[in-house]
Amino acid sequence: MKKEIIQSLVNNFESYAKKTEEGVDFWLARDLQQLLGYDKWDNFLNVISKAKIACENTGHNVSDHFADVGKMVKIGSDTEREIIDIMLTRYACYLIAQNGDPRKDEISFAQNYFAVQTRKLEIIEKRIEEFERVKARHKLSETEKELSSVIFQQTRSDKNFALIRSKGDKALFGYGTSEMKTRLGVPQGRALSDFQPTILLKAKDFATEITIFNTKVKNLRTEQSISDEHIINNRSVRKTLLSRGIRPESLPKEEDIKKVERKLSSDTKKQLKKLDKLNK
Repeated sequence: MKKEIIQSLVNNFESYAKKTEEGVDFWLARDLQQLLGYDKWDNFLNVISKAKIACENTGHNVSDHFADVGKMVKIGSDTEREIIDIMLTRYACYLIAQNGDPRKDEISFAQNYFAVQTRKLEIIEKRIEEFERVKARHKLSETEKELSSVIFQQTRSDKNFALIRSKGDKALFGYGTSEMKTRLGVPQGRALSDFQPTILLKAKDFATEITIFNTKVKNLRTEQSISDEHIINNRSVRKTLLSRGIRPESLPKEEDIKKVERKLSSDTKKQLKKLDKLNK
């Protein structure tokens, strides 16, 4: 396929793209029908039906990607009638292209176009998830440093922090810090939180913030009283997670946070180099 034709098709597909109020790209099936070279709506509906089955088979909610809508069309000089249409996400369009007639040039193009665009979206989403996890880890580190400082101020000893944190973990997971590290296979000398998902990092951070606040407000002065406070807070957070179907100790180990940080840093440097070359 010639470069000029490809560019023309790209422009056509993008010109029909619309956005929801939340900023999600979508296409209308009636428009996509034309873009993919289907003359009859009924024939195109057959392709959409196959795409819906593929969507369901991949574990996605069909209604999230194929939303029935209606629109008014003119049938005379002063007359309109409503016709059925379907709002399609980028992923839905990809599935439709995969189930279309491969002999059509438009289908061949769309298969590659939406595959690349869908992959880009997945990469962006993954990068955002990784960034949020790194940010949550840094936040927890700062909060734990503050708790350590508060414990020293209140008890005049800096030896109690690790013990209090382990008791908090016991209340949150049902296992102490060392036990959880063994369960997850966390390397010796590494922090448990370096291998936990964002939801748990934020949960631990929230419980720790409450402990800091109440330690100051209640003027807790002993390791025992601060431990008791931290245990209560972690138990409360655990109860909330369980009520939402999240069992903290059962969540799988995540990729080493240090590797994720290095990867994000490396990707950023590569992008900056590309921008630098473009600007020269």
